[in-house]
Amino acid sequence: MSRAKPVPETVTVHIPFRLVKRGGRKEMHLPDGASSQRKMDNTLVKALARAFRWKRMLESGEFTTIAELAKCEGIAPSYMTRVLRLTLLAPNLVESIVDGQQGPEVTRAVLLEPFPLDWKTHRQLIAGTS
Repeated sequence: MSRAKPVPETVTVHIPFRLVKRGGRKEMHLPDGASSQRKMDNTLVKALARAFRWKRMLESGEFTTIAELAKCEGIAPSYMTRVLRLTLLAPNLVESIVDGQQGPEVTRAVLLEPFPLDWKTHRQLIAGTS
């Protein structure tokens, strides 16, 4: 049996996407409507875990000041205060981050910057809108 047309040696497939830095890594984002399973942002989850651990240590009286805790942890107090702010995020945003369902612009770098304390605004971050 022979074919009418020869099979090409290479096939070119065009897939529109963009690369976005997330947690120090590059991640591929497909266009709207394309199905993709998001992965958990490990650096962001780790920052959340540290924030809630430090908060618990401060609230328990184990450490009396942020400076004392930061010295024990071997990090700068200013960094610790930025990470501790993550405990002020809306609970549903924290849950979506742990599930890997937050909007693509929600990164550790973005959340370590000052953010509004209004939980309604946080809901927009889950949906991926600003």
